[in-house]
Amino acid sequence: MSRNSSSTIDPLLAWREQFPALTQSTYMVSHSLGAMPRAAEQHMQEFLRLWVEKGIVAWEDWLPAVTAAAGRIGRIIGAPEGSVIMQPNVSAVMAVLASCLDYTGKRNKIVYSALEFPTVSYVWQAEARRGARPIVVPGDAEGIGPDTDRLCAAIDEETLLVPLSHVLFRSSCITDAETIVRRAHAVGAMVVLDMYQSAGVVPVDVTRLGVDFACGGSVKWLCGGPGAGYLYVRPDLQQSFAPRVTGWFGHEAPFAFTMPEQRYAPSVWRFVAGTPTIAAMYQARAGAEIVGEIGAATIREKSLRQTARVLQRVDAAGYRLGSPRKDLWRGGTVVFDFVGSADVARRLNQRRFLCDHRPGAGIRMSPHFYTTDAECDAFMDEVARLIAEPPAHT
Repeated sequence: MSRNSSSTIDPLLAWREQFPALTQSTYMVSHSLGAMPRAAEQHMQEFLRLWVEKGIVAWEDWLPAVTAAAGRIGRIIGAPEGSVIMQPNVSAVMAVLASCLDYTGKRNKIVYSALEFPTVSYVWQAEARRGARPIVVPGDAEGIGPDTDRLCAAIDEETLLVPLSHVLFRSSCITDAETIVRRAHAVGAMVVLDMYQSAGVVPVDVTRLGVDFACGGSVKWLCGGPGAGYLYVRPDLQQSFAPRVTGWFGHEAPFAFTMPEQRYAPSVWRFVAGTPTIAAMYQARAGAEIVGEIGAATIREKSLRQTARVLQRVDAAGYRLGSPRKDLWRGGTVVFDFVGSADVARRLNQRRFLCDHRPGAGIRMSPHFYTTDAECDAFMDEVARLIAEPPAHT
């Protein structure tokens, strides 16, 4: 089978022509930076055209674009209309949420796994200055997933919030979010679910899970580039919080320019601080539209098949597997390691076999809906070739 396998064999390959980078590389890094859809350039041109032609009046188009972007995300993650708002990134989301909380009472623990993304730890450790008690729970013995029993045991009546990744960044392990949310709610704690490594490749329904907050971004599986993060707030909770991290777009009437106190918007917009990153909404539009049209369940079916194909190659070569073997717990990425993997990853990227490497984990590679089976094989062939080939001296 050739690298550009016929879409009659795999109907999702009909989307390949929408992604120019696929003609120039073997693209296995959608877990870090999704390939750019061709239409993203057209949408960015629309943003620029409005700026030129309408000037300040362009806001009449730009502000509805924020709501439209949130709606596209909401449909992908199972969120009801009006429960998602766009943010610059997950760091900003976590900072806004942290600013909503009061740690003066007995309920002041922030409980999370040691395997979370560093941003999560940075934000919540900093909240110790305001009285929070961060509790970091070690992962499982293999360092691949959280120890769910241990994590649930740490969530008690003194726990305020549980930051939880739906899929862990380093190992691509799907966490048992349902069990952890159930435990948190049983003791009166809240959960913020980070879906950055799941939305667009693993089906997720925030309404069914009952999470209090959820967040993510457009950079990875949603193929939207940076700047279009998002925050979901459970509808019945939206007016319960008054973020300290705020700004004029969180006001009930931002263009009234009233002072001195903040009067929060009676909607999810109260969690917005400053001026939205409008260009990023246009940039991210095409990727979210494509993922929404295909559907996460369809993408997941193909992802499981192709990652299983890669696992066979990992096992045959004797590499150390750093991601889950079982379909139930494996996200969209296969992580594997061997001596010298960091250098091999560097050389892979030089040869346009795009992937990345994480210390303590190894090479992370991920097929997406636009990937051919032949590309999976070609990537693993190139890994073996580079292992056998001594690195060039520089």
